[in-house]
Amino acid sequence: MISRRNFLTTVALGTASAAALAACGQSAPAQTGSAQNPVTINYTWWGNDDRATRTRKAIELFESKNPDIKVNGNFTDFAGYWQKRATEAAGGGLPDVMQWDLSYLRDYGQRNQLLDLSTVKIDTSGFDKSLLPSGQIKGKTYGIPTSTNAFAVYYDPAKLKTLGVSEPDGSWTYDEYKSWLKEVGAKGNGTIFGSTDFTGIWWQFNIWLRQKNIEAFTEDGKLGFSKDDLKTWWNMASDLRGTPALVSEERTTQLAPKSPFGSNVTVAENTWDNFMAGYLADSGAKELKIVPVPSDDPDNLGLFLKPSMLMVASAKTKFKDASARFIDFMINDPEVGQIFKTSRGVPASKKQRDGTTFEGTDKIVVDYEKSIEKYLKDAPEPPIVGFGTLEASFKRISSDLNFGKLTVDSAADAWFKEAEDLIKQNA
Repeated sequence: MISRRNFLTTVALGTASAAALAACGQSAPAQTGSAQNPVTINYTWWGNDDRATRTRKAIELFESKNPDIKVNGNFTDFAGYWQKRATEAAGGGLPDVMQWDLSYLRDYGQRNQLLDLSTVKIDTSGFDKSLLPSGQIKGKTYGIPTSTNAFAVYYDPAKLKTLGVSEPDGSWTYDEYKSWLKEVGAKGNGTIFGSTDFTGIWWQFNIWLRQKNIEAFTEDGKLGFSKDDLKTWWNMASDLRGTPALVSEERTTQLAPKSPFGSNVTVAENTWDNFMAGYLADSGAKELKIVPVPSDDPDNLGLFLKPSMLMVASAKTKFKDASARFIDFMINDPEVGQIFKTSRGVPASKKQRDGTTFEGTDKIVVDYEKSIEKYLKDAPEPPIVGFGTLEASFKRISSDLNFGKLTVDSAADAWFKEAEDLIKQNA
């Protein structure tokens, strides 16, 4: 994690670099266009049809305000997105500007495939200083967040009322949280369960580590926690597995691609706060609420603002200025905020956030992030190379644990072997 002192040093270096470029002229001739002969940049993102519609509106707005630039936009689903980027990177042809995920930033940034955005003109003055380090690697800024999300416990108040279970206020220890899940399961009559296994979620584990002041990864790309830490974590749900407190893995698999929570099978779910709209659509619930995750230290909830996505540019783009102007527009323009609301998370830029009207579901998410401000700490640095693979294996091995195929000890052994092999491969 980058300290405030290191962050300020990074900013100073970035400013000095930009000043040096300005003093001697750009390192490469700028390729600019005009209204009569605009340059065209390629922009790609992942998402569904709703995000595509919103993004195309934002692109049209940008082009109307910047007639010297045309944006050629395209999108795909999340899995297909990264396959395409890998193919393009191997051939040296990444798009000029890309929507990006934190899990893949180090993979591409350390291979010098992404542009250092501190060398171009992008306004980050309205960003929380605890958030920006998530896009930085070794003093270079490879990604700038478009929006934020924070981890939370979702619950359905109507179901709790029907069961006669009190709503949580978010001030709870893990034992209190587990007791609450047990009460829900006991009163659910085999049809309503407490939640899915919270220990199978990588980011919930990461937050638990932060609550204990343990970093998930070291600065040199190694694991920052021990196998015993992982065993302790997975053992926390041992007394809940196989009980109505947690929905079974078999049922979870049957309900996919919907989640048990979205399918009205559980009362609660732990995940990112910007999933609210999706859960409401899936479940048909009139209202859902979110509260902070449990912690055994009331002063340290381990929470942070995670970029729900970032904007990056190809290191080989021929149109650095145009790409930078498009990124700046997408992260700062208030009208863009009005287009997206919280569909991609809460706008990270204060300028964009203040210029956006939040109502209904969007307001719930924004209000939640305001309510946890005093607990927020610096966002973690970009995860290690190959993190996407490790996160997937964490989920898969946890699933095997819930199916009864593995014990906690063998599950921890299996994940650590995969992690250590991956780290050696990328050393």
